[in-house]
Amino acid sequence: MNFNDYQKKARRTAIYPDKGKNFVYPTLGLMGEAGEVAEKMKKVIRDDGGKVNKEKRLEMKKELGDVLWYIASVCSELKLSMEDVAQFNLEKLMSRKKRGKLHGSGDNR
Repeated sequence: MNFNDYQKKARRTAIYPDKGKNFVYPTLGLMGEAGEVAEKMKKVIRDDGGKVNKEKRLEMKKELGDVLWYIASVCSELKLSMEDVAQFNLEKLMSRKKRGKLHGSGDNR
């Protein structure tokens, strides 16, 4: 499956207020799900000595899938294709690598 296929299929499952005119709702959902990923990883560090077992890996897979769904929804609301976003990101990162600018901060490195 590619990103665009995923985005189209995920869109068919989207149910929220003003779908098609509401980028705020999926953006907030994305932040909530990203927080859940961070919380689960924090507990792996605290409770499991940083070791990710099979059960924890499955939990992370589920949460990362939710993050992916919300990314797809934000992209759809902004009329962006996930494929284009992914390609743009890789081009940006490869440019930074080529110029020795992977380290540091700021969007325009």
